[in-house]
Amino acid sequence: MSTHDDLLYSESITGKWTTALFVALTAVFSLLFAWRLNGAGWDTLAIVFLCLGAMFLFYVVNYRKLVIRITAESLRLTFGVFTWTVPLDNVESAQLDGIAGFMRYGGAGIHFMSIGKRYRASFNFLEYPRVVIAFQRKVGLVRDISFTTRRPDAVLRVIRDATSPGAGSSHA
Repeated sequence: MSTHDDLLYSESITGKWTTALFVALTAVFSLLFAWRLNGAGWDTLAIVFLCLGAMFLFYVVNYRKLVIRITAESLRLTFGVFTWTVPLDNVESAQLDGIAGFMRYGGAGIHFMSIGKRYRASFNFLEYPRVVIAFQRKVGLVRDISFTTRRPDAVLRVIRDATSPGAGSSHA
């Protein structure tokens, strides 16, 4: 018998290079804040450096681990305090994410971008491949979601199997 809690796939990912980048940026902006505070006191630039240091410290803490869970009902991505759930009945297609250059490496953590006139949410670390899921129905402005995985072939197989015709009756 199948229930919505049937776990088909689970993966927890950490990114040491992504975390190192966020730690370095936290240190740089914290040092710039201290330097500016010591030299000029509390001014606009000191506050900007403080805010940037605090933002990257949040990134260090929040974007430590991405958890992927696929059940018979949904794909759930959890990145720190943020969770995105995609009902499998809203999956139009799943494939490797083939974007290149700055769009691929232009952000880690959670970010949003437009790719091929489709608005995309991305949950990722810099050092691993990504899978992109196209939605049948938009979620707000979002038409696709991409996410990092160490095992893209396994993720794609599980999603395709779970969303293929007759999939609901094949899970025992």
